[in-house]
Amino acid sequence: MSKTTIRKRISLVAVTALTAGVLSAVVAPAASANIYRSTNAATSTTSLNVATTGTSGNTTGAAVISADASVVTAYQSHALLYKDASSTTAQTATVLAGGTLILYTAGDLTTATRVSFTATGGSFGTTVYDNNSATTASGLWSDSKKTLVVETGTAVAVTWAAGTTAGTYTINSYKSTNTTQIAGLSTATDGTLVGGITVTVVSAEAAAGPVVANSTCSVSTDTTPTPASADTSSAFMNGYSAYINMSLKDAYLATNATSGNIVVTATNGALVNIGSVSSASAAVSAGTASTVVAYGTGTSGDDNSIRVSQGTTGAPVTTTVTVTFNGATICTKTITIRGVPASMVIATVSSVGTGSSGSTPYWLADGTNRSAHMHIQLKDSAGNTVLPGSSNDGTNGHTEFAAATASITNLITAFSVASGEQATSVSSSLPGWNYSAAKYTCGSGQYGTQKVTVNHTSAATGKIITGTFDARCAGDAYTYTASFDKASYVQGEVATLTVKFLDSKGNAANSVTSPSSTGTTVLSVPMMTRVTALPDSTTRTKADGTLALTYTVSLDTAGVTAGSYNGIIDFPALTAVAATKQIVTYKVATGNDTTSNADVLKSIVALIASINKQIQALQKLILKR
Repeated sequence: MSKTTIRKRISLVAVTALTAGVLSAVVAPAASANIYRSTNAATSTTSLNVATTGTSGNTTGAAVISADASVVTAYQSHALLYKDASSTTAQTATVLAGGTLILYTAGDLTTATRVSFTATGGSFGTTVYDNNSATTASGLWSDSKKTLVVETGTAVAVTWAAGTTAGTYTINSYKSTNTTQIAGLSTATDGTLVGGITVTVVSAEAAAGPVVANSTCSVSTDTTPTPASADTSSAFMNGYSAYINMSLKDAYLATNATSGNIVVTATNGALVNIGSVSSASAAVSAGTASTVVAYGTGTSGDDNSIRVSQGTTGAPVTTTVTVTFNGATICTKTITIRGVPASMVIATVSSVGTGSSGSTPYWLADGTNRSAHMHIQLKDSAGNTVLPGSSNDGTNGHTEFAAATASITNLITAFSVASGEQATSVSSSLPGWNYSAAKYTCGSGQYGTQKVTVNHTSAATGKIITGTFDARCAGDAYTYTASFDKASYVQGEVATLTVKFLDSKGNAANSVTSPSSTGTTVLSVPMMTRVTALPDSTTRTKADGTLALTYTVSLDTAGVTAGSYNGIIDFPALTAVAATKQIVTYKVATGNDTTSNADVLKSIVALIASINKQIQALQKLILKR
C-alpha cells in the first residue's frame, strides 16, 4: 500500500547533516548554563554523591555549596551535562570545561570517620565538614589539590573544578576509621573505596536529539514503555501483530527531550501505526497504511511503540520496517508474520505393531519425550512453519487433525494427534515443538501397508488442508539377516553393516519394539572398528525394519592383516527363540599391495607374447642354417 498515515503535527524543521552519531543538530548552550539531566540524591555512608542543580536550576554560572554540610538540598553543581543514577564505584558524569561538581558523602555518626578524595585532574576547593565548618585551607590538600583528606563525624562536601582542558578524569572517595589515614597523600587510599566517578570534560555540549548507539529499539509481542535490550521475537503467528518499542536517549544517555519527525515505513504491504505507550501492554490500534508519520520524542508516553500487522488477512508477510527521526535512521527491523496453514508435511513415519497403537519416545528422539509414530508440520503459502490451534488462526477457534473417513479400514483402525502432542513453537531453539506428533492404530491380526490421508480443519476459516503417509503394520522382530555393503575393503575405508529384521510372517518387522530388548548384542567383526553405538533396549530400526551399523577398517597398519574374515552378528533376544546367528564374510586389504587381478593377467599375456616372439626368431635362425 502506498498510503501514508499522519499523526499529530508535522514539524517543518530542516534536517541537518549527521555528525558523530547525533540525529539532529542544535546550537550548544553557553557554558554558564546548568544543563543537569538526571538525579543522584543518595546519602548513604557507603556512597559518593554528585549534587543536582536543584528544582530552580542554577543560572548563576557558579557552583553552590551550603555552609552546612548536612543541607544537601542547597548544593548545586555547575555546567553538569550528565550524571548516571548510581552512587557507588562505577559512576559516570559529563561536565563542560570550566564547570564545577559538588561531591558529598554522609559521615558515620557513631565514630570519627576519615574521608579522602583523590582526582587524576582538576582541583578540589571549598570543603564543608564537621558540623558546619567550611574551609579552603591548603593544609587539607596535597599533590596540587588533587588529593583531599578530612576527618569528620558527620558529613563532608567539597567542590571539584573540572578545569578548562577537555579529557577524562577519575575521582575516588575512601573512608576509614584508621587514625593514620589523616597523614596525607601516601595513605589517602588506605581506606575502603566507597565511590568512584569517571568524569568526561567536554568543550561544548553535544547536539540535542537521540543518538542511535545510546537508544533502544526492540521487537516484542506486546507494547512496553521500557523495551528489552534485544528482540524477543522476529516471527509472529497469523492474526497477531508485532511491536517495535523504542526508548530514545541523547548523547549523555539521558531520555531524549527533543521532539522530531518520526517516520515509520514497512515493505511488502505490511501495515504500521505508532502510539504513545506509558504502561505495559497498552493498546496501539492497527495501522491502515505502510507509512505513518508522527511528531514526538520516541520516549515513554510519546510516540514510542510501533504496531506492525499483516496487509492481507491470513496471508504471510516478511517486512522490513524502518524508523527515522528527522530523516536519520533510528532502527531497521525485519519481521515475519505467518499466514494460515496452506500445506502439510508428514515425515519420520514409523511402522507399527499389528493389533496395536504402541509407540515409543525413542522413535522421534527429539528431546520432547513425546511417544508417537510421526511428525506433522503445517506451513503457510510462503513455506513458513505455522502452528495448529487458536494461536495460528488468530481466533479462539478450534483446529483438528483427523484421518479422512476412507482411510479408516480394517488395517488402519484409528489416527490421532493428542492436544499435548501438538506443535507449540516456531522457535529455532525448540525445533522439536515446531511440529505435532501423531499416532495410528493397526487392526488385530492385520499386516500390510496402506496410504492414509490426514485432514487439518480450521474452525476459524473452515479451510481443510491434507497430507498423506504410508502406514505399515507388522509384527515384532523374529528373525534377521545381515550383510555388508561391499565384499572387500581397504584399510581406512568405511563399511556399513545392514541388519534386516523380519517378523514371524517373513515381513519387515515394525520399528516400535527394540530387537535388543534382552541380552547383550554380540557384534564380532575382526579388523574393523564399530563407530555406531552398540544396539540396546533404546535402539529402534528404520520404518522398513533395517538397522545400519557403521564400521571403519582399522587405520593401525600393525593391527591389520590382509585376508578373508567372518563376522558374527548375534541378537540374543532373537536367537534364543527362532533366529540364527548371522555370519558375514568379507575381505580386508592393507592397501600396500595395489596390484589387481587385471594387472596380473595383463602381465602374463605380455610375457607369453614375448616368449612367442623369441621362439619365432629362433625358428628363423635354425631354418637359415
